Amino acid sequence: MIEIIPAIDLIDGKCVRLSQGDYAQKTIYNKNPLEVAQMFEDIGIKRLHLVDLDGAKAGKVINQKVLETIASQTKLTIDFGGGIKTDENIQSVFDAGAHMATIGSIAVKKKELFFAWLKKYGADKIMLGADVKDEKIAVSGWLESTDINILDFMDENIQQGVKNVFCTDISKDGLLQGPSTELYKKIIDRFKNINFIASGGVSCIKDVEELNTIGCNAVIVGKAIYEGKITLNEFKRYVN
Repeated sequence: MIEIIPAIDLIDGKCVRLSQGDYAQKTIYNKNPLEVAQMFEDIGIKRLHLVDLDGAKAGKVINQKVLETIASQTKLTIDFGGGIKTDENIQSVFDAGAHMATIGSIAVKKKELFFAWLKKYGADKIMLGADVKDEKIAVSGWLESTDINILDFMDENIQQGVKNVFCTDISKDGLLQGPSTELYKKIIDRFKNINFIASGGVSCIKDVEELNTIGCNAVIVGKAIYEGKITLNEFKRYVN
């Protein structure tokens, strides 16, 4: 059964969502991210995807205090991403209570550093974030596009030991128009031994069921929760 991982995206310490990664298209959903995290925990959710959007833009971790608060006041297994660029950054994220570090841009721009982290912390502590547009990798909080094909990118990283991957189709994210099922199916069919997490575009529980059918291990859901498109009762079906 697919696992639902709710997302909390942070700007100025508040729970927000962007549309297609555009910082100008920002909606604030709750000024208290801890309250949101506790709501998820109360219905039996085990995991949380916490994203420091300020950090992604600034190139350094900004919302570490929010991570510390949620980690110390809930039992959620947190993966944290956004702005992790240096050895100090990644260590501080783990020290603050994250169970996993989500790495995107560095895996593209400084491969050797990323591979060193993989070796040092182990594959279970690292989640590779592959953000794509037209099947090409995008970096720096989606502000930069590249010519790197998603399948080639994943192939190289899996050979280095990556086990946990989440893939976000930027063209779908925050639009509630359904996920990139075809792309995800292509990835799952090719890389059978990874923990694959879909992200972006989920608009209703039917989308989750579809991703379950094609073999996704988990799905990150954000806006659909905050806009009431998926109810907490519907969530409960996917809570172990």
